[in-house]
Amino acid sequence: MTRILITGAGGMIGRVLTAELAASGHEVIATDLTVPKTLPDTVRFVAMDVTSDAPGKVIARERPEVIVHLASIVTPGPGMGRELAYQVDVEGTRKVLEAALSAGVRRLVVTSSGAAYGYHADNPVPLRESDPVRGNPEFAYADHKRQVEEMLAKARTAHPVLEQVVLRVGTVLGKDTNNQITALFRKPRLLALRGCESPFVFIWTHDLARILIRAATDGPPGIFNVAGDGALGVSDLAQRLGKPLRRLPALGIKAALALAHPLGLSRYGPEQVRFLQYRPVLANDALKEVFGYTPELTSAEVFDLWAREAGL
Repeated sequence: MTRILITGAGGMIGRVLTAELAASGHEVIATDLTVPKTLPDTVRFVAMDVTSDAPGKVIARERPEVIVHLASIVTPGPGMGRELAYQVDVEGTRKVLEAALSAGVRRLVVTSSGAAYGYHADNPVPLRESDPVRGNPEFAYADHKRQVEEMLAKARTAHPVLEQVVLRVGTVLGKDTNNQITALFRKPRLLALRGCESPFVFIWTHDLARILIRAATDGPPGIFNVAGDGALGVSDLAQRLGKPLRRLPALGIKAALALAHPLGLSRYGPEQVRFLQYRPVLANDALKEVFGYTPELTSAEVFDLWAREAGL
């Protein structure tokens, strides 16, 4: 049995992970701003805001062997500024890392993202863990994940006694997943850029939870891409959903967003075109061969399962 503290336990992945860890017999301490809607009876909840001084106090008191750090802002809420997202993603991770080092935590598991590689025309296809993280400054989430990974890399050099497992996760889909990416799939017709397939790699929520369990227990330390086998382009997605596909020129979309965004007619600016043009495709060889986990569902199977559960 391992004493495991989870940050962001109330999120989509946190809820699944908490339930599966508790069922495995581990001692689980769930932390978040508020108590999750569903919490196993054997799991203890402790309120913890990663933007405050709480991580240092809670982690020093609870003395976990392992911390699974999930707290992050993937989809900012209405009116949420970039500074708050930075405080959660980057400074929150810094506080958890410093508290882990101070408390003598054995292992730190951090969910990074494929977005940490950035959205660049010269990204290799597929991307491997040895490729540089170049999260674009214009995308808060990608930029923050890059900064987190740079912070963790320095800690690995300065404090090698703290084992790290860094998971660069693809697009996560599961029951009730509803975010800015799934909003694209729910539209009456899918939007595509001319000459660009905008490939997506998906990972099932339950696969990710099992990967996190292995990362927190008997898995090897290291950096691993997390995605199901294969990738789906926007043409594949439209075909699987039975929806029409509309292709537009990249320059035209940039011009339209440049006008609409300042007027409040779109939440996205012209930089969003890069998000569709140069999506990172993740190789999962190291996940299977080094980490020792083969996702149960491929990217296509994950998407089909989500689409069925979403009634699409």
